[in-house]
Amino acid sequence: MNIILIIVIVVNIIIALLFSLGAAPILVWVERRVAGFIQDRLGPNRCNIAGFRLGGLIQSFADMLKLVFKEDFRAGAIKEKFVFSIAPVIVFASAFLSYMVMPFADDLVIGSQTFVMQGLPINLGVLWFLAFAGLSIYGIILGGWASNNKYSLLGSIRAGAQVISYEASMTLALISLLITYGSINLVDIVNFQGKLLFGFIPAWGVVMQPLAAIIFIVTAFAEANRTPFDIAEGESEIVGGYHTEYSAMKFGLFFVGEYVAMSASSALIVTLFFGGYNLPWLGTATLKEHFSAIMWIIVVALPLLSFLFGRWIVKNNVWPKTDDIRNKETKWLLRMMVLMNMVIIAILAYFLYSGIGVTGTNIAVAVIQVATFAIKLLLMNFVFVWVRWTLPRFRYDQLQNLGWKVLLPLSIANIFLTALVVVGFGV
Repeated sequence: MNIILIIVIVVNIIIALLFSLGAAPILVWVERRVAGFIQDRLGPNRCNIAGFRLGGLIQSFADMLKLVFKEDFRAGAIKEKFVFSIAPVIVFASAFLSYMVMPFADDLVIGSQTFVMQGLPINLGVLWFLAFAGLSIYGIILGGWASNNKYSLLGSIRAGAQVISYEASMTLALISLLITYGSINLVDIVNFQGKLLFGFIPAWGVVMQPLAAIIFIVTAFAEANRTPFDIAEGESEIVGGYHTEYSAMKFGLFFVGEYVAMSASSALIVTLFFGGYNLPWLGTATLKEHFSAIMWIIVVALPLLSFLFGRWIVKNNVWPKTDDIRNKETKWLLRMMVLMNMVIIAILAYFLYSGIGVTGTNIAVAVIQVATFAIKLLLMNFVFVWVRWTLPRFRYDQLQNLGWKVLLPLSIANIFLTALVVVGFGV
């Protein structure tokens, strides 16, 4: 096998792992810090290694270690032990596999070879995501049933009813979107969004299909069992829902699977509605054509943005006692930022003066697009967290009314409207 092909495949798999499984502890940290900010409290800031808290991120790793070493207790009333054990694996694997078709950058051209920048380079696109996103509900239902606990069973039945209700609206919202794009391939969909409407408006999905975007985002919250659609867990009503009887890493797989599913939903929302890896007004061809100018902009903008970020850190992370270990961490972080800036600027300046050729330009453009995708993904994940700590849980009847009486009719009407526009205007 071609060595370049092997390298690209390995890089794609590593990126997929970092954006899905690797992002889980970071998303847990974001969840807690944002919750603390919204509730006017600090959030995790005590757990540390040799005094370094990494802003509270160490707490996420401590929680992971706790789950790994915790006793895996299983109640004697549980009869279907194999089903009980395999259920969290199904939930986690479904969430992870649904992520593998997300394009991180446009097709990479090296010499005469073209490589697809996806963890799993297949053309099923949206259909692959829908298949595995829907499969995760089997793990929840089996876990609730195998627990032999009325609260767990009630939570799993609620989850099944919720997914059936909202998956119909999600699929119909996607149909109107696919009519617009004319393809199920996610790379083609993102490249379509690289165009401009009327010469200056990015043809992002949220502009082309605003109603489909709203419906899809709402149903994505429900598919991921995120608040305000977390009736499957409902602590105030059913103790903990489908995972009441789970502990240690079995519970950990459910827990991590939720964040991987949230990240996968965010990735698909970004891909379908917010231009994916495209920068506004800077498609792949434009990036390659004006690559030197864009690099100079980065060289100038990077120190400025780092300076502003550093000032924000100093303002919010300097403590009254001069010997406070947290002040030491702040100084260390600022020094690392300065060092990273110097290294990045030196590398960019070297390549700008010496030249990197066509292949180097293609690789650099791919790196920029991966970074763009990562920033959009983080922002969308922030929206998931923001909504969770802002809205209360829906009642069961409210949830079903929203799904069947509001979102479903709107998604069907949007299909007819989209078809009329496409046929009437011949677009």
